[in-house]
Amino acid sequence: MIKVGIIGGSGYTAGELIRLLIHHPNVTLDFVYSTTNAGVSISDQHVDVLGDIDLAFTDTVNPNVDVLFLCLGHGRSRTFLEQHHFSDTTKIIDLGNDFRLEKDHVFGGRDFVYGLPELQKDKIQSAHNIANPGCFATAIQLGLLPLAFSGKLSETVHVNATTGSTGAGVMPGGTTHFSWRDNNFSSYKVFTHQHLDEINQSIVQLQSSFEAPIFFIPNRGNFSKGIYATMYTKYDGSEEEAIDLYKTYYKDSKFTVVSEKEIYLKQVVNTNKCILHISKKDEMLLITSVIDNLIKGASGQAIHNMNLMLGIEEKTGLELKASAF
Repeated sequence: MIKVGIIGGSGYTAGELIRLLIHHPNVTLDFVYSTTNAGVSISDQHVDVLGDIDLAFTDTVNPNVDVLFLCLGHGRSRTFLEQHHFSDTTKIIDLGNDFRLEKDHVFGGRDFVYGLPELQKDKIQSAHNIANPGCFATAIQLGLLPLAFSGKLSETVHVNATTGSTGAGVMPGGTTHFSWRDNNFSSYKVFTHQHLDEINQSIVQLQSSFEAPIFFIPNRGNFSKGIYATMYTKYDGSEEEAIDLYKTYYKDSKFTVVSEKEIYLKQVVNTNKCILHISKKDEMLLITSVIDNLIKGASGQAIHNMNLMLGIEEKTGLELKASAF
């Protein structure tokens, strides 16, 4: 069995990781590290695993686990790895943003590979360390990769995407508590969101000639989980050609599919799926992308990366079903 450790165990992404990993047939959960909850039963914090796990949080680590998931706040993974050392054989998957950009991918003798399976599965399979993509970045990149791969991105890309309240993390804040979020809608970090850097990095990786801007408007939705993203750009070709382009690019993907019908958020919540819909009006191509921000946009994708790194069938532990109701 694969021994797994989780660092930063009290947040939403760690909760999803725990829920998924305790049912993964190849995994045993060795420890869940949380200095603020040490000694507390994990099911007291993550109540959905009550009866499924008999383990408490700890403030010590096992440096010899096979796989380590970092679920710390952005910018904190480097500090943690400076203070704690793990075996050379321990594979590390960071769910923060510390190592996602090319300029930051080498740290402490470890080389972190950007872990978007639909972009570079081969590199992930041979990687020792993974920088898991951001949630918005995942939804948006999956909507744009086929165009970049075929050299079809030449004009400005406009993106509007809305995320659920869990995207802001477990700690309550002024824009996350119920009385503010309910019956409300707002934008934030317009045109400046940090995920733009990794999005642009991946697009240029596939289409080095891409120099047009990506204008991204992130929104806060009054729901808990999910991302609904729409992208549009000028496209020289028919709608049918575009749909075929997307289906061809994702024909071997285990989790990303193209729908002939219009899509909605409940199709993907609580799954590791990304569903795309493609349409064209006049010269503008519209791409709609939906994912669960905590699963496909974080913990599920991290487990997918683990499976690829360890030679496990990709869908293992991720056979999750959505409910349309």
